[in-house]
Amino acid sequence: MVQTVRVTDPGDLRAAFSIREQVFVGEQGVPLDLENDQHDRQGARHYLARTAEGTPAGAARWRETDKGIKLERFAVLPEFRNQEIGASLLRAVLGDVNAEFPAAPVYLNAQLKAVPFYERHGFKKEGEMFEEAGIQHFKMVLG
Repeated sequence: MVQTVRVTDPGDLRAAFSIREQVFVGEQGVPLDLENDQHDRQGARHYLARTAEGTPAGAARWRETDKGIKLERFAVLPEFRNQEIGASLLRAVLGDVNAEFPAAPVYLNAQLKAVPFYERHGFKKEGEMFEEAGIQHFKMVLG
């Protein structure tokens, strides 16, 4: 069973950052300075998903913005994809967001290939496709 926790430990934070760097920088070619931004240490809440054996497998974060709550940096290592890691991360994040900000709008910028995943979890595309860090995205809103 996947275990997803809100990061409170420096070791878990390093593991989350490592996953993100492997996926976004190593696999997708996103520049490191775009992947690791000022929000990582100021205001964002971070999450780490581990396999049943305890292996770090996925990471995510969310933060408050002037437009609501923005979900960001959802990343699952290639060898753990299609094993409910992303769904576990999303459930944990949304659970905390709903507990802390029950009336706030929730949105994210989904990579084109992730749009179906977010649609299955109640998000809807809003606006036109755009490019961010050289990757096509859609803004998606919950509800």
